[in-house]
Amino acid sequence: MNQIIKAVNEPIKSYKSGSSERISLQAKYDEMAGQTIEIPLIIGGKDITTGDTDNCVMPHDHGHILATYHKGGENEVKLAVNSAMDRWKSWSRTSLDERAAIFRKAAELLQGPWRDTINAATMLNQSKNAFQAEIDSACELIDFFNFNAQYAEEIYGNQPLISPDGMHNHFEYRPLEGFVFAITPFNFTSIAGNLPSAPALMGNVALWKPASSAVLPCYYIMKMLEEAGLPGGVINFIPGSGGTVGNPVLADPNLAGVHFTGSTETFQHIWKTIGTQIDRYKTYPRIVGETGGKDFCLAHESVDLDELATAMIRGAFEFQGQKCSAMSRAYIPSIIWDDLKEKYLTELETVTVGSPRDFTNFVNAVIDKPAFDSITDYIDFANLSDDAEIISGGTYDDSTGYFIQPTTILTSDPYFKTMKEEIFGPVLTIYLYDPADWDSTLELVNTTSPYALTGCVMGRDKEAIKQAKDHLTHSAGNFYINDKPTGAVVGQQPFGGSRASGTNDKAGSELNLQRWISIRTVKETFDTPKDYRYPFLQED
Repeated sequence: MNQIIKAVNEPIKSYKSGSSERISLQAKYDEMAGQTIEIPLIIGGKDITTGDTDNCVMPHDHGHILATYHKGGENEVKLAVNSAMDRWKSWSRTSLDERAAIFRKAAELLQGPWRDTINAATMLNQSKNAFQAEIDSACELIDFFNFNAQYAEEIYGNQPLISPDGMHNHFEYRPLEGFVFAITPFNFTSIAGNLPSAPALMGNVALWKPASSAVLPCYYIMKMLEEAGLPGGVINFIPGSGGTVGNPVLADPNLAGVHFTGSTETFQHIWKTIGTQIDRYKTYPRIVGETGGKDFCLAHESVDLDELATAMIRGAFEFQGQKCSAMSRAYIPSIIWDDLKEKYLTELETVTVGSPRDFTNFVNAVIDKPAFDSITDYIDFANLSDDAEIISGGTYDDSTGYFIQPTTILTSDPYFKTMKEEIFGPVLTIYLYDPADWDSTLELVNTTSPYALTGCVMGRDKEAIKQAKDHLTHSAGNFYINDKPTGAVVGQQPFGGSRASGTNDKAGSELNLQRWISIRTVKETFDTPKDYRYPFLQED
């Protein structure tokens, strides 16, 4: 293997007014908004149409159709499995150097000619503003491709330290014996690209089911991978409903792994389904998942109020709170609340809501009608409760787009519904605690939610920060000190959580890639014994 190529994080473009990248992205957005394309399935490198179709729309203008995509069913799943297993014969034996070169090429394409396309597709189909699209669909996906290639080379370079005289020991890093089922979410284009590509980099083949509400950017990722030289059948692109695609996939004896990001309920269903039919699989499937979160912010009375207010607005309302890492519950010392409230609400009043085409909008639309209805049900519940007060937002309108104003709920009940349940929208619930109850508040943070994805503690008292970090050891897979609980960067903060938040296999590190290999130990003996007798058998 060649020398390991060290990755560096992709610089984030600012898209400031008048910049070349802003002008270019706006032009691509307008161009793609004026098109309605047809999206096929891609199986074995071939376009497949089924006639069973649905639409990709703009969440901020839901009457505007961006694309019509074909949906797969049982027949297409069988075709995809056969295609994948046929390609497995050659791809599993393709050298890591060759595989890594393809994904590094994809990173180069995304850095250059594909950047505007995939960023614009993310803005259009997911209603992400330019900056959120840039850090997600461009920078993070570039980083996934480049850092995963580096991590794979480092894994392959890890060999036994000891080979005594007369023998040679080494590891073979085999792909799994079968295919990986990648089920990807709507909210992060980078995650959607990483879930099938990380196993593929390690020599596996994959079936990729993108979220139905975000098919457009995923399709363009497939086309970019094809241009990068990915052979047909390595990744098979199968949009469709969860059950229609998922049930026959999970029933196939060649299922070797599931790479999942999505709801806790769906992940648990997948796990149960695999468990009930475990005897039918050729190998025990690897199950890797990142699911929900109820991410916290714990403020200490020593916190800087400007820093806290900024973290709350960014952490709770960037991308409309549709991040599994979004700040959803905040614990604020009562003695700082009056001053913090004034700063926070004053700043929040400057936040504008609307289309991502207008670059001045900080908040855009939530993804679709079911999400809109679910989020607004929580708002309505809080509005009618005697234990809560809505102090910002609380209004919404889906006549043109699925718009919800950034909503802040103040509750007197630390176990209020919106303090415990994942909302996945622009809603932050605040509970005020007595600073004298710091110790019990730590335990409250630890035990209120079944999730353990992300969380942050903010304050200048180092002893208090250390105490929080130690007490909340198992409360968050990604723990942030004096920062919002979002924004993990590949190679810097590998991402994942435990408890109800997933298997904590840390996307953005070698730990995730290790789940997609099966190691074989090989011992080669040069001086093979020719007599069974050991010296101890000699007579005295």
